[in-house]
Amino acid sequence: MSTSVIISFAIYLIMMLAIGIYFYLKTNDLSDYVLGGRNLPPSVAALSAGASDLSGWALMGLPGAIFSDGYGKAWIAVWTLVGVYINWTLIAERLRVFTEKAGNALTIPDYLEARFVDKQRILRTVSSVVMLVFFTFYVSAGLVGGALLFESLFDMNYSVALWVGAAVIVSYTFLGGFSAASWTDLVQGLMMASALFVVALMTAIALMNGETGSANPDAIPALPGWTQGLTVLGMISLAGWAIGYCGQPHVIVRFMALRKREDVKVSRRIAMIWSAITMASAVAVGAVGYYWYGGALENSERVFILLADTMLNPWVAGFVLAGVLAAIMSTIDSQLLVCSSAIAEDIYRGFIRPDASQKELVWLSRFSVAAVALLAAVMGMNPESSILDLVAYAWGGFGAAFGPVILFSLFWRGMNRNGAIAGLVVGAATVAIWKPLTGGPAGLFDIFEVVPGFVLSCVAVVLVSQLTNGQREAKQFDELMAHFNEPKSASN
Repeated sequence: MSTSVIISFAIYLIMMLAIGIYFYLKTNDLSDYVLGGRNLPPSVAALSAGASDLSGWALMGLPGAIFSDGYGKAWIAVWTLVGVYINWTLIAERLRVFTEKAGNALTIPDYLEARFVDKQRILRTVSSVVMLVFFTFYVSAGLVGGALLFESLFDMNYSVALWVGAAVIVSYTFLGGFSAASWTDLVQGLMMASALFVVALMTAIALMNGETGSANPDAIPALPGWTQGLTVLGMISLAGWAIGYCGQPHVIVRFMALRKREDVKVSRRIAMIWSAITMASAVAVGAVGYYWYGGALENSERVFILLADTMLNPWVAGFVLAGVLAAIMSTIDSQLLVCSSAIAEDIYRGFIRPDASQKELVWLSRFSVAAVALLAAVMGMNPESSILDLVAYAWGGFGAAFGPVILFSLFWRGMNRNGAIAGLVVGAATVAIWKPLTGGPAGLFDIFEVVPGFVLSCVAVVLVSQLTNGQREAKQFDELMAHFNEPKSASN
């Protein structure tokens, strides 16, 4: 790896750390640290939500899947775009209003407790535990991606690369919290889209000019098409990427942090444009990489890194490869913050020290960031770990557990606390049980686990809510809807 690549890469990392230090100096209380004081501009909210979602799996996992399996995996990109639109259309505005009016809730467990008037705090406990379990898998996926990047860039041992990447990512999140994460996500989101687009374009131009990295380009078989080998159950399975969106805490927390509800429409437009460019470019990278390398790579998830190093000027390549780390960082920082807020706000202040000072909570949040990252790094020690597989498992867990609960909490007056608890437990348990199963009648158990988990969670929410009393929750819903239906200028 050339010195110019390393220098430009280092410049990027210093920029991210500087943002962390800046927001460290501006952080005064827990609201600032975990939600940025509800003051995110629409552009920052849109790109931050997108970058927190797409992350390393969009730059490494998805191109690698296209490279290995063909265009059929591109349906992940299509359903991802559907999920982005559903999230910003159905969830964003209501969640922004409901969380502010329900006791100024700073976290998802905080909101659920207030929305369902849970004085026993069972809902807060269950939702916090589910978050911590699945986020550890999600953070581990990001750290694996970071390790692969550092391993390639600096010829490091995988284990050393894993810990170096973890240290880099934790540093600015530890310091600056949500605002640092969100503003670095703005930069990282722009870099992600640009990096994918430029590498795909440069490789396509090189291929059209007769260049290739394959020893025998004439013998390369065509990449399998969009429908080759795809079944009805397969399409239903891929649709799980869309329905899972409603339950991703690290994404929907951006809706809570918007400075005002009117910003949702602008944010949705920005998010859709950015997501479409990023997803299309990721698919293109996998496709052109397949033909460049003749479909033969030891690890297909490295295809973007290898193409960037091959196609670009070393100075440009340094920043483009930093875009890979940007994607990874943009997700991990958000996930670490949700975990730290669950520990500090939902568990520590909720059960251990209700009168804890703001300074105490902020520092506990910071050390929680480091602790969760440490556990995730230990889980990611296996260099054979698949980024996309780890992400899919965590995505499924959140989508099945939180997706139905969040949706019903915003739209159904008849939902109560017991229904919410049932939905969380059934959704999470279904994913955990379904994941190791394979085969079954017509390949039923090969369906993406978020699909059965989401359906069964919905059934649990409705049945349990109907069978138990929910008068207090209905009254709370009516009050929140009254705020939502106020003229927008009066509701902010």
